[in-house]
Amino acid sequence: MSLVLTVFHVVVAIGLIVSIMLQSGKSAGLSGAIGGGTESFFGRKKGMGEKLERATVILSVLFMITALLTVVF
Repeated sequence: MSLVLTVFHVVVAIGLIVSIMLQSGKSAGLSGAIGGGTESFFGRKKGMGEKLERATVILSVLFMITALLTVVF
């Protein structure tokens, strides 16, 4: 049980790292400062960025749960 949980924890950790690294920064220099205001005014299109944010939240919650369960077992 402990080995399976540890392997799952490592897989979730790698997925969390990948999902964080694939996200773009909130402000990408001067173009982010100019384009950032229009995105907040007109609304953002739903796309890959929101899917990556959602995946990051899910993976981070799974990471915390598996970390706690690993300590218990």
